[in-house]
Amino acid sequence: MTTRDLVGYRVVAVHAHPDDEAITTGGSLSDLARRGADVLVVTCTLGEEGEVIGEPFAHLTNDHADQLGGFRIGELSRALAILGVRGCFLGGAGRFRDSGMAGSPAHGNPRAFVNSGRAAVDLLVDILAAERPHLLITYGPDGGYGHPDHIRAHEITHAAAKRVDVPRILWTVSDHAETTAGVEAITRVPEGWSLPDATYLANATSRGHDVAVELDDAALAAKREAMRAHATQIWFADGSVSMTNPEAAWGQGRHPVWALSNLLAQPLLSREHYQLGAGDLPEADLLGGPGLLDGIPLEGNGENS
Repeated sequence: MTTRDLVGYRVVAVHAHPDDEAITTGGSLSDLARRGADVLVVTCTLGEEGEVIGEPFAHLTNDHADQLGGFRIGELSRALAILGVRGCFLGGAGRFRDSGMAGSPAHGNPRAFVNSGRAAVDLLVDILAAERPHLLITYGPDGGYGHPDHIRAHEITHAAAKRVDVPRILWTVSDHAETTAGVEAITRVPEGWSLPDATYLANATSRGHDVAVELDDAALAAKREAMRAHATQIWFADGSVSMTNPEAAWGQGRHPVWALSNLLAQPLLSREHYQLGAGDLPEADLLGGPGLLDGIPLEGNGENS
């Protein structure tokens, strides 16, 4: 039975695209919500520049129908319901457009999130002022792996937090040692997939963290199913099929195996990692991981209930 020890706490997670919330923070958000915290995921774009896994909806991409963003609203809605959290789009669905990777022509679109300027900060200030979160979650200065929209999410989160007092900001990171070990423990990848090389892993992971959150079975299961809800973007190599991707793939390793559209096999790990971006952490065994909300009292942080 889950302890409802976080009733009254409020958490806001700021993510760039649909699926980021599940991949990087899904287990933690599910755990926080099950323990009673009120969790809001703010998504900044619709992920319009993404690719599509599976043939049935392959022509939704920006070079064909350009309908992927609308489709991904449905995927995100299902994922958030699985995690048990609320969600909103920054400025409303479609206000800012996915900017694509570094150097993408999509940067030229005036609605691209990288061009969001003060407007995005003001919109997030309004959300934070209404929510008064005890904890704010986003990416580090490098966006985790350099994606311009992730970097922009970091920028607006910290700019908004300067105007609305937030006790603690945490950055979601992937631990280099654990991710590398998980990849090395993959013994079988599906046909057409491959393992990420050392350069890829170095770019996508961090060698330091302040909080390691151990996911229990329920949180890990919720994370997995929330990721699976983003079927245009994520493919699990466990033989499962869906309307979006009717092709089964099989992989094997110490952890469940999955991939993005680049078909680089990844392990689904049972821990999520964070670095302290602002505020402080209580004295604790950081390797063992204090709770994300440990040491933050309700008093004086906008709690009125």
